[in-house]
Amino acid sequence: MQKLIHMVMDYAPGDLACAEVVSALAAQIPGDYHWHITSVKSFDTVSTGFVVAQLGNQSDALRPSDTIIYANCAPRKDRREARTNNEGEGFLYGVLKSGVKVMAVNSGYSLSFVREDLAELWKITVDTGGSQFRSRDNFPQLVGRAARGQIDFLVEKLSPTDVIPPPPPAAVGYIDSFGNLKTTMRDGAVELKGLEPGQRVMVSINDVEMAVTVASGSFNVQEGDIALSPGSSGHGCKYWEIFQRGGSAWQTYRKPRPGSHISIRVA
Repeated sequence: MQKLIHMVMDYAPGDLACAEVVSALAAQIPGDYHWHITSVKSFDTVSTGFVVAQLGNQSDALRPSDTIIYANCAPRKDRREARTNNEGEGFLYGVLKSGVKVMAVNSGYSLSFVREDLAELWKITVDTGGSQFRSRDNFPQLVGRAARGQIDFLVEKLSPTDVIPPPPPAAVGYIDSFGNLKTTMRDGAVELKGLEPGQRVMVSINDVEMAVTVASGSFNVQEGDIALSPGSSGHGCKYWEIFQRGGSAWQTYRKPRPGSHISIRVA
Protein backbone atom coordinates (compact mmCIF):
# COMPACT_ATOMS: atom_id res chain seq x y z
CA MET A 1 0.00 0.00 0.00
CA GLN A 2 1.32 3.43 -0.95
CA LYS A 3 1.67 5.98 1.84
CA LEU A 4 2.21 9.72 1.52
CA ILE A 5 3.02 12.70 3.72
CA HIS A 6 2.30 16.15 2.31
CA MET A 7 4.36 18.82 4.05
CA VAL A 8 2.83 22.30 3.62
CA MET A 9 5.05 25.01 5.05
CA ASP A 10 6.13 28.60 4.68
CA TYR A 11 9.82 27.72 4.21
CA ALA A 12 11.36 27.96 0.74
CA PRO A 13 12.27 24.52 -0.69
CA GLY A 14 16.02 25.25 -0.74
CA ASP A 15 16.09 26.96 2.65
CA LEU A 16 18.06 25.55 5.58
CA ALA A 17 14.91 25.53 7.72
CA CYS A 18 13.18 23.23 5.23
CA ALA A 19 16.13 20.86 5.22
CA GLU A 20 16.14 20.69 9.02
CA VAL A 21 12.42 19.94 9.20
CA VAL A 22 12.73 17.21 6.57
CA SER A 23 15.64 15.68 8.47
CA ALA A 24 13.76 15.76 11.78
CA LEU A 25 10.69 14.16 10.21
CA ALA A 26 12.74 11.52 8.40
CA ALA A 27 14.07 10.42 11.78
CA GLN A 28 10.51 9.75 12.96
CA ILE A 29 8.51 8.59 9.93
CA PRO A 30 8.35 4.89 8.93
CA GLY A 31 10.38 4.16 5.82
CA ASP A 32 7.43 3.12 3.67
CA TYR A 33 6.16 6.72 3.33
CA HIS A 34 6.69 8.93 0.31
CA TRP A 35 7.20 12.67 0.77
CA HIS A 36 6.15 15.86 -0.96
CA ILE A 37 6.77 19.47 0.06
CA THR A 38 4.53 22.38 -0.95
CA SER A 39 5.86 25.81 -0.02
CA VAL A 40 3.86 28.99 0.51
CA LYS A 41 5.10 32.50 1.19
CA SER A 42 6.14 33.46 4.71
CA PHE A 43 3.21 33.79 7.15
CA ASP A 44 0.68 33.12 4.35
CA THR A 45 -2.03 31.16 6.15
CA VAL A 46 -4.57 31.78 3.34
CA SER A 47 -2.51 29.84 0.80
CA THR A 48 -1.70 27.23 3.45
CA GLY A 49 -5.39 26.62 4.05
CA PHE A 50 -6.17 26.53 0.33
CA VAL A 51 -3.45 23.91 -0.26
CA VAL A 52 -4.54 21.78 2.71
CA ALA A 53 -8.09 21.63 1.35
CA GLN A 54 -7.07 20.87 -2.22
CA LEU A 55 -4.77 18.02 -1.17
CA GLY A 56 -6.95 16.73 1.65
CA ASN A 57 -10.22 16.54 -0.28
CA GLN A 58 -8.87 14.67 -3.30
CA SER A 59 -10.80 11.62 -4.43
CA ASP A 60 -9.51 8.13 -3.70
CA ALA A 61 -8.18 7.84 -7.25
CA LEU A 62 -5.94 10.89 -6.83
CA ARG A 63 -4.11 9.99 -3.61
CA PRO A 64 -2.88 7.03 -1.56
CA SER A 65 -5.39 5.68 0.94
CA ASP A 66 -2.92 6.47 3.74
CA THR A 67 -2.25 10.21 3.42
CA ILE A 68 -1.13 12.62 6.14
CA ILE A 69 -0.92 16.39 5.71
CA TYR A 70 1.53 18.12 8.02
CA ALA A 71 0.94 21.89 7.72
CA ASN A 72 3.02 24.46 9.50
CA CYS A 73 2.62 28.16 8.84
CA ALA A 74 2.78 29.89 12.20
CA PRO A 75 3.04 33.68 12.15
CA ARG A 76 2.15 33.67 15.89
CA LYS A 77 -0.37 36.46 15.44
CA ASP A 78 -3.07 35.00 17.67
CA ARG A 79 -1.80 37.39 20.36
CA ARG A 80 -0.12 40.77 19.84
CA GLU A 81 1.63 40.96 23.21
CA ALA A 82 5.14 39.59 23.79
CA ARG A 83 5.31 35.78 24.09
CA THR A 84 6.84 33.81 26.92
CA ASN A 85 9.21 30.97 26.02
CA ASN A 86 8.50 31.34 22.27
CA GLU A 87 4.97 29.98 22.76
CA GLY A 88 2.93 29.76 19.53
CA GLU A 89 -0.48 28.78 18.16
CA GLY A 90 -1.84 25.34 19.04
CA PHE A 91 -1.08 22.17 17.07
CA LEU A 92 -4.21 20.18 16.16
CA TYR A 93 -5.02 16.72 14.78
CA GLY A 94 -7.98 16.17 12.48
CA VAL A 95 -9.46 13.57 10.18
CA LEU A 96 -11.26 14.76 7.07
CA LYS A 97 -14.38 13.09 5.72
CA SER A 98 -12.11 11.83 2.92
CA GLY A 99 -10.09 9.88 5.51
CA VAL A 100 -7.00 12.06 5.13
CA LYS A 101 -5.33 12.91 8.44
CA VAL A 102 -4.31 16.53 9.03
CA MET A 103 -1.82 17.76 11.61
CA ALA A 104 -1.57 21.53 11.51
CA VAL A 105 -0.82 24.65 13.48
CA ASN A 106 -4.16 26.39 14.02
CA SER A 107 -2.97 29.77 12.76
CA GLY A 108 -5.02 32.29 10.80
CA TYR A 109 -6.78 30.52 7.91
CA SER A 110 -4.57 27.41 7.89
CA LEU A 111 -7.55 25.12 8.57
CA SER A 112 -10.36 27.37 7.35
CA PHE A 113 -10.83 25.73 3.96
CA VAL A 114 -11.42 22.31 5.57
CA ARG A 115 -13.54 23.70 8.42
CA GLU A 116 -16.69 22.04 7.05
CA ASP A 117 -14.87 18.88 5.90
CA LEU A 118 -13.49 17.71 9.24
CA ALA A 119 -15.06 14.51 10.57
CA GLU A 120 -13.18 15.04 13.83
CA LEU A 121 -10.76 17.54 15.35
CA TRP A 122 -8.60 17.18 18.44
CA LYS A 123 -6.35 19.24 20.66
CA ILE A 124 -2.94 17.60 20.99
CA THR A 125 -0.69 17.21 24.01
CA VAL A 126 2.41 19.08 22.87
CA ASP A 127 4.72 21.72 24.26
CA THR A 128 3.75 24.86 22.32
CA GLY A 129 6.73 26.77 23.70
CA GLY A 130 10.38 26.18 24.49
CA SER A 131 11.64 26.58 20.94
CA GLN A 132 11.60 29.18 18.22
CA PHE A 133 11.62 26.27 15.74
CA ARG A 134 8.69 24.09 16.83
CA SER A 135 8.30 22.48 13.38
CA ARG A 136 11.74 20.90 13.90
CA ASP A 137 11.93 20.46 17.67
CA ASN A 138 8.34 19.82 18.84
CA PHE A 139 6.12 18.48 16.05
CA PRO A 140 7.98 15.74 14.07
CA GLN A 141 7.74 13.19 16.90
CA LEU A 142 3.94 13.56 16.89
CA VAL A 143 3.69 13.24 13.12
CA GLY A 144 5.81 10.09 13.32
CA ARG A 145 3.57 8.60 15.99
CA ALA A 146 0.48 9.37 13.89
CA ALA A 147 2.11 7.66 10.90
CA ARG A 148 2.53 4.54 13.05
CA GLY A 149 -1.09 4.73 14.23
CA GLN A 150 -0.13 5.85 17.74
CA ILE A 151 -2.53 8.72 18.44
CA ASP A 152 -2.44 8.59 22.24
CA PHE A 153 -1.60 12.32 22.23
CA LEU A 154 -5.25 13.37 21.70
CA VAL A 155 -6.57 15.20 24.77
CA GLU A 156 -9.74 17.11 23.89
CA LYS A 157 -12.25 16.85 21.06
CA LEU A 158 -13.00 20.22 19.48
CA SER A 159 -15.78 21.70 17.39
CA PRO A 160 -14.21 22.93 14.12
CA THR A 161 -16.67 25.82 13.82
CA ASP A 162 -15.78 27.00 17.33
CA VAL A 163 -11.98 27.12 16.91
CA ILE A 164 -11.46 27.67 13.17
CA PRO A 165 -12.55 30.85 11.34
CA PRO A 166 -14.34 30.57 7.98
CA PRO A 167 -12.20 31.30 4.90
CA PRO A 168 -12.07 34.91 3.70
CA PRO A 169 -14.93 35.60 1.25
CA ALA A 170 -14.27 37.00 -2.24
CA ALA A 171 -10.50 37.04 -1.90
CA VAL A 172 -7.34 35.80 -3.57
CA GLY A 173 -6.82 32.30 -2.19
CA TYR A 174 -3.70 31.04 -3.93
CA ILE A 175 -1.33 32.19 -6.68
CA ASP A 176 0.09 29.44 -8.87
CA SER A 177 3.37 29.45 -10.79
CA PHE A 178 1.65 30.74 -13.95
CA GLY A 179 0.39 33.84 -12.16
CA ASN A 180 -3.21 32.60 -12.08
CA LEU A 181 -5.19 33.94 -9.13
CA LYS A 182 -7.24 31.17 -7.54
CA THR A 183 -10.02 32.89 -5.63
CA THR A 184 -12.05 31.87 -2.59
CA MET A 185 -15.28 32.25 -4.60
CA ARG A 186 -16.85 28.89 -5.42
CA ASP A 187 -19.63 27.84 -7.76
CA GLY A 188 -22.82 29.42 -6.46
CA ALA A 189 -21.13 32.30 -4.61
CA VAL A 190 -23.27 35.42 -4.38
CA GLU A 191 -20.55 37.48 -6.10
CA LEU A 192 -20.83 35.24 -9.18
CA LYS A 193 -24.62 35.19 -9.37
CA GLY A 194 -25.96 35.97 -12.83
CA LEU A 195 -22.62 35.92 -14.62
CA GLU A 196 -22.68 34.34 -18.08
CA PRO A 197 -19.83 33.19 -20.36
CA GLY A 198 -18.78 35.99 -22.68
CA GLN A 199 -19.98 38.74 -20.36
CA ARG A 200 -17.59 41.61 -19.59
CA VAL A 201 -17.27 42.67 -15.96
CA MET A 202 -14.98 44.94 -13.99
CA VAL A 203 -12.91 43.09 -11.40
CA SER A 204 -11.02 45.02 -8.71
CA ILE A 205 -8.27 43.69 -6.46
CA ASN A 206 -6.98 46.20 -3.93
CA ASP A 207 -6.93 49.47 -5.94
CA VAL A 208 -6.49 47.89 -9.37
CA GLU A 209 -9.57 47.47 -11.61
CA MET A 210 -9.53 45.58 -14.91
CA ALA A 211 -12.06 44.65 -17.58
CA VAL A 212 -12.43 40.87 -17.44
CA THR A 213 -14.26 38.32 -19.60
CA VAL A 214 -16.39 35.67 -17.90
CA ALA A 215 -15.28 32.39 -19.46
CA SER A 216 -15.93 28.68 -19.20
CA GLY A 217 -12.29 27.65 -19.74
CA SER A 218 -8.76 28.96 -20.25
CA PHE A 219 -8.74 28.77 -24.04
CA ASN A 220 -12.02 30.43 -25.01
CA VAL A 221 -10.59 33.94 -24.54
CA GLN A 222 -8.17 35.77 -26.80
CA GLU A 223 -4.42 35.91 -26.18
CA GLY A 224 -3.65 38.56 -23.58
CA ASP A 225 -7.22 38.81 -22.27
CA ILE A 226 -7.95 38.50 -18.56
CA ALA A 227 -10.71 36.05 -17.73
CA LEU A 228 -12.75 34.85 -14.78
CA SER A 229 -13.86 31.24 -14.87
CA PRO A 230 -14.28 28.05 -12.85
CA GLY A 231 -10.81 26.67 -12.13
CA SER A 232 -9.16 23.34 -11.46
CA SER A 233 -9.37 23.55 -7.66
CA GLY A 234 -12.27 22.82 -5.35
CA HIS A 235 -13.17 19.32 -6.53
CA GLY A 236 -16.98 19.02 -6.60
CA CYS A 237 -17.54 22.75 -6.02
CA LYS A 238 -15.04 24.65 -8.12
CA TYR A 239 -13.14 27.71 -6.99
CA TRP A 240 -13.10 30.40 -9.68
CA GLU A 241 -9.85 31.77 -11.07
CA ILE A 242 -8.68 35.01 -12.59
CA PHE A 243 -6.15 34.29 -15.33
CA GLN A 244 -4.55 36.03 -18.26
CA ARG A 245 -4.12 33.92 -21.36
CA GLY A 246 -0.46 34.07 -22.37
CA GLY A 247 0.41 36.25 -19.38
CA SER A 248 0.31 36.60 -15.61
CA ALA A 249 -2.81 37.96 -13.96
CA TRP A 250 -0.79 38.34 -10.77
CA GLN A 251 1.68 40.67 -12.51
CA THR A 252 -1.08 42.59 -14.28
CA TYR A 253 -2.92 43.14 -11.00
CA ARG A 254 0.32 44.46 -9.45
CA LYS A 255 1.15 41.41 -7.39
CA PRO A 256 -1.71 41.14 -4.86
CA ARG A 257 -1.16 38.95 -1.82
CA PRO A 258 -3.41 36.02 -0.91
CA GLY A 259 -6.25 37.36 1.19
CA SER A 260 -6.62 40.50 -0.96
CA HIS A 261 -10.29 41.37 -1.44
CA ILE A 262 -11.93 40.98 -4.87
CA SER A 263 -14.97 42.94 -6.04
CA ILE A 264 -16.95 42.43 -9.25
CA ARG A 265 -19.29 44.85 -10.99
CA VAL A 266 -21.02 44.69 -14.35
CA ALA A 267 -19.07 46.66 -16.97
